[in-house]
Formats: sequence, C-alpha cells, structure tokens
Amino acid sequence: MKSTTLKGLLLASTLLCSVGLAYGQDAELIIESWRNDDLEIWQSKLIPAFEAKHPGIKVKFTPTAPTEYNAALNFKLEAGSAGDLITCRPFDASLALYEAGHLAPVTDLEGMKNFSDVAKSGWSTDDGSAQFCVPMASVIHGFIYNKDAFDELGLSVPQTEGELFAALDKIKEDGNYVPMAMGTNDQWEAATMGYQNIGPNYWKGEEGRLALIKGDQKLTDDVWVQPYETLAKWKDYLGDGFEAQTYPDSQNMFTLGRAAIYPAGSWEISGFNNLADFQMGAFPPPVRNAGDDCFISDHTDIAIGMNAKTANPEAAKAFLNWVGSEEFATLYANALPGFFSLSDHDVKMDDALAQEFVSWRGKCNSTIRSTYQILSRGTPNLENETWNASANVIRGTESPQDAAKRLQDGLSSWNDNHK
Repeated sequence: MKSTTLKGLLLASTLLCSVGLAYGQDAELIIESWRNDDLEIWQSKLIPAFEAKHPGIKVKFTPTAPTEYNAALNFKLEAGSAGDLITCRPFDASLALYEAGHLAPVTDLEGMKNFSDVAKSGWSTDDGSAQFCVPMASVIHGFIYNKDAFDELGLSVPQTEGELFAALDKIKEDGNYVPMAMGTNDQWEAATMGYQNIGPNYWKGEEGRLALIKGDQKLTDDVWVQPYETLAKWKDYLGDGFEAQTYPDSQNMFTLGRAAIYPAGSWEISGFNNLADFQMGAFPPPVRNAGDDCFISDHTDIAIGMNAKTANPEAAKAFLNWVGSEEFATLYANALPGFFSLSDHDVKMDDALAQEFVSWRGKCNSTIRSTYQILSRGTPNLENETWNASANVIRGTESPQDAAKRLQDGLSSWNDNHK
C-alpha cells in the first residue's frame, strides 16, 4: 500500500513538473529597464495583470537609473548576471546587444504578428530579416503649454514659427512667465526636445533622414543647419541662468506655473498631470510657413527582449507574447499616457493630452530621430555629439554652421557614405 502510494505521489510530482516546465511554472522573471519612473506602474498594474493569467510565473521589475542603464546592463550581460527580460532602446544600442549574442531573436513569436514593419524597425537587423525585441511604445515630440497663461495673455496656439516667436515675445514682454522652460546643463534636452523636435519640418522627416543615412545629404546642407539657426533664437526666451538649468529644474519650472511653454516629449504627460494645477494643452512643432506639410518625431522608443542566456526561456516567451497583446497595449498606454502603442490593436486612451499628441498622426507625417539608426555606430557618436552641439548653439558658444561642420566632420571620419 505504501509502495503504491509512493509511486502515485512520484507520478503526480513528475506530471506536475512536466506541466511546470512546459508552461514556465514556478519561474521568476527579472526585467531590466532604464524606466525607474515606471516602477509603481509595473508593480501595481502590469505585473499583476500578467501573473493573473500565468500562475506560477513571478515577475520582478528592477530598473537602473537612465544614464547608467547601458553601462550597467552591458556589465551584467558580460558577467552572466543580467535579468531574463531586457528593456530595449531603439536601433543601434540594442542591435549591438543582439549581434553580441546577448538578445535572443523574437522574429517567430506569435505576438510579433501584431506589429507593422515600421513598428519593428527600431529592433530589426539592417535588412529587416530578424527582430530581437518586442515593440512596446513610441513617444511623440511637440510643445506642452499652460492654457491658463495663454488665456490670461490672449494667446492662440501657434501654427507657424512666426506665430510661435510672436507668442514668445508677448510672454516675455508681459514678464509674469518665463516664455519657455528648457535648460542646457544636461545637453540632451537641447537635442531631443530642441533639434529633433523642430528639425523634421526642415529636412522633411523620413525623406531627409534616409537621405542622410545614404550619404545623399550632409549635415552641412541648409535643411540640417537651419534648425540650428532657429534654435539659436531660443536663447532669449529661456530665462535667466538657463545654462545651469537641469532637466528636473525645467520640469519644476513648468509644473509650478512659472513658464508658459515647455518643449516636450509626450513622456512628460503622466508626471505633469500629477504635478501641474493648471490646464495644459499641446501643439505640434509649428511649420515654417502656413500651408507647409507638417512632420512630427513619432519615435520608436521602447521595446523588450529576452536575455539569450535566461534560465526561463519558455516563461520569458510567454511574457513577450503578452507584451504583443491588446491587453498589454491598452494597460500600458493608459498607465503611462504619452507612451503610445506600436501594435496594430485599436487602443482607447483616456487622457486628453495624450489624445492630443496622438491626433497629430492624422495630420502630420511621422518620422524618428535622425541620429538613431546607423549614424551613431562610430566614434565620435553622432547622437551624443548632437546633444553637445545643440546645447552650444542655444548658449551661443558655437555657431549653427560651425556646429554642423563639426558633426559632419565627425560622421565623415568613420561613415563610408559620408566620406
């Protein structure tokens, strides 16, 4: 009797283990990410939703500070101590991880069927034949403004650059608000919310970006220099001490109601909603002349892939397929308004400001940041150099022409298409 009972227990245990292995039961997945702002959302909304449908798979979100993420992740991958799931920045940084064997291919995952080639482009090989991360969201660039300040000063939303500068002049003349909240201390904002924000209207989005990659255009061409000439005019509207102003300083200046306009990415929406006690609106980068086609940076921003050395590949695949689902797309877009789903699902969003940003897709042409694909693979790194050049131009320490020449010379030093 005891022998039969023991055999039965062993058989049951074996079957349970088999089921567990097949479905990734009793597995713990660790997610690496740079989005430390999202910790609470993952813990309270996203992970519980996944775990409810996948009992036995436990998930932990373990973010690193954004500026430290790339270096820390590379160290952990080399040491074999990285998590099972890797949050992926777009294009070259993640492509390098894939080519080094750190990211597993996800091309054949069921969830990848829900994404277009454009959505997948940020995490595909150059020839598009393989994907290595499941797309999560894009972010859109533009300007967020204080509606109360605009109403108080009788300002309408600017449609052209001339109207924007006229509005900035009026705000400055009034003196109650800093016209525009942005500093140059951290440099990246000058490029990301400055040059890459307004630039697509000059180089015509994808037309110019792809021509630059092919070497048919150069950074010293007028369409690439002129955005710097416009940026140089921003200096007069950024307030005293903007040179030492950090990114958090700018966020605080705007959310405390001390500035009227904030050159923005849509990723600011959820944070600003929690901090600002005034009505906010948003407008796309104003076109140069009335009637011009408009272009927006609708940047493929974030995805998630699988550590090629994970001990829990089946559980990781289950999670990645869920990231490709309508449930995840809806949860993520509403938990983080301003991060827009890249999937083909019809995602309903509740946030009015997020709806305003995403509505621009219907009237403007979408592109991505010009430096992210291929052009930042060498040394000097074009993305990082663009940060510095943009900040210098706004500060007035480098002319638009000199900045463009320096960037072009750096690109030509290693990129065959630009020699």
